Amino acid sequence: MFGIFNDNFPPILDGVGMTAQNYAYWLNEKGYDVAVVTPYAPKSESVINAAKYPIYRYPSIPIPFRPPYRFGMPYISPRFWHQWRQMKFELIHAHCPFTTGDLAVQATRRQQIPLVATFHSKYRQDFEHNVPNKHVVDFMVKHIIRFFEMADEVWIPQAAVEETLREYGFKGHVEVVENGNDFYTPTAQIEAMRADMRDELGLEPNETMLLFVGQHIWEKNIGFILDSLALIKDLPFQLFMVGTGYAVREIRHRIKQLGLSHKVTMLGNIHDRERLKRIYSAADLFIFPSLYDTCGLVVREAAAMHTPSLMLADSTAATAIHDGVDGFVTPNSTEAYAQRITKLMENPELLSRVGAKASKTISRSWESVIDEVILRYRDIQASYKLKHGK
Repeated sequence: MFGIFNDNFPPILDGVGMTAQNYAYWLNEKGYDVAVVTPYAPKSESVINAAKYPIYRYPSIPIPFRPPYRFGMPYISPRFWHQWRQMKFELIHAHCPFTTGDLAVQATRRQQIPLVATFHSKYRQDFEHNVPNKHVVDFMVKHIIRFFEMADEVWIPQAAVEETLREYGFKGHVEVVENGNDFYTPTAQIEAMRADMRDELGLEPNETMLLFVGQHIWEKNIGFILDSLALIKDLPFQLFMVGTGYAVREIRHRIKQLGLSHKVTMLGNIHDRERLKRIYSAADLFIFPSLYDTCGLVVREAAAMHTPSLMLADSTAATAIHDGVDGFVTPNSTEAYAQRITKLMENPELLSRVGAKASKTISRSWESVIDEVILRYRDIQASYKLKHGK
């Protein structure tokens, strides 16, 4: 049985949680036994009941100032520990270096099986937001690197992420294994979805729909988005924002303060993937100036629905984009960002052409990713057995 370990999992929605869910789903679909280990989250019963594979959840408490994330506490649950001792894996894939990552290390050492670990996030920025002491932040980053040093193989979702991992102090070998998305849809269906969803959202024919999907936290550069749009607020566009996070109230205040209340609609979390797909299809441009993200699963979701992204040249996530070919990249200034949006609004044919190209070069199905993953898992298992004389 393969184990997928992560510190968050739906119904908590973020890119890493969705990645873990798709790993579990597609491994199961391919006929492999798989189980998920993750902390408890409110309203998770529906996810457990709908899954065709076991999901083992252990006690957790909310993380202050970072809703909806949870801090796992597996050691206080006799029931979980009884389950834990019964779990037998052939390989564990950990998608985080924290509590569930520690459990993954324990299990692989006890059962003498390989550990794969994927580096997804710029953890230092998270720490710096909540911890004022640089020395404590440095210690926490070192703990993360120690975790990845214990893995038999370390994966990153795109080549540019290696730079961040090296900056943190990791010196070992890394492998690039791309993320996929579950939004593939034939072009004719996308066009029908687009028309219907634009009507539902109340968009005028001449209005450009801008879209942001992601955590509503300042690290995502949402302040940059709003400041950029404030420079062009007299133009015919509407921004729709999907997600939630600790900064929701502050973002609402910023929107009002900048005079953008008639231009920005906050839709909150959308758990219905079909509805989210339709919202992506309705958008003309996905705006994602995040310097925080390493890869940006949402950029690939948008691409699958023929919606191109506008990103910043300084960002790790933008390295997958070829400007003007399968997306757009602009210098890191609100003036440049606003100016590029303005020019793109004047050229809908370019937006359409680049979006169609993005669907071919950026978007990849999770099914094809997992076919590759399975081969890699088998190679790792064979190498592990050879190394340890098993």
